[in-house]
Amino acid sequence: MARYTGAVCRLCRREGTKLFLKGTKCTSDRCPIEKRNFPPGQHGKDRKAKIVGYGLQLHEKQKAKRMYFTLEGQFREYYEKANRATGVTGELLIQQLERRLDNVAYRLGFAISRRQARQVVRHGHVSVNGRKVNIPSYQVSVGDEIAIRDHAKKLVIVEQGVQIAQQNPVPTWLEMNFETLTGRVLHLPKRADVNLPINEQLIVELYSK
Repeated sequence: MARYTGAVCRLCRREGTKLFLKGTKCTSDRCPIEKRNFPPGQHGKDRKAKIVGYGLQLHEKQKAKRMYFTLEGQFREYYEKANRATGVTGELLIQQLERRLDNVAYRLGFAISRRQARQVVRHGHVSVNGRKVNIPSYQVSVGDEIAIRDHAKKLVIVEQGVQIAQQNPVPTWLEMNFETLTGRVLHLPKRADVNLPINEQLIVELYSK
């Protein structure tokens, strides 16, 4: 499956905001955007173009894609599905992104970033309702039980993720048992449950053209 393999800190600098792609590094003074808050490249420091209209809409789409580590084709499919469903398209789009198994694994504390959570899932360390699932884009449903498989509970990346997660509240639409490393989906995520700097309405406007 295709995926982005470049330097992720450059993505934050490109968007001009923290996308929290590197876990704890993003909240420390080692975050590159703290020292070089300008686009990457030879002339990045000199570019000060004002972004309006289409540029703003594209910016928001790129931010969402990069936060959840999806490529254009898959992201477009999420939008098309949200647009066909009954409800607010932008909120349904965010809901689908949040329901990705790699994102849920991250939210539950199985890793310190979505990128790392994707790796945990791809390597077969996560189960859904007792069955191994190694597809990062797998959509969880209400009542699903997501757990770290027994052989992976002592992995360093899992232990680090759990340690950090215990210091932060788990989203209200999820329930987590840190003793057994098992989580459950209580209800589908609402927009108010997703505290991310994304203006989904601009994304809808972009795809509606």
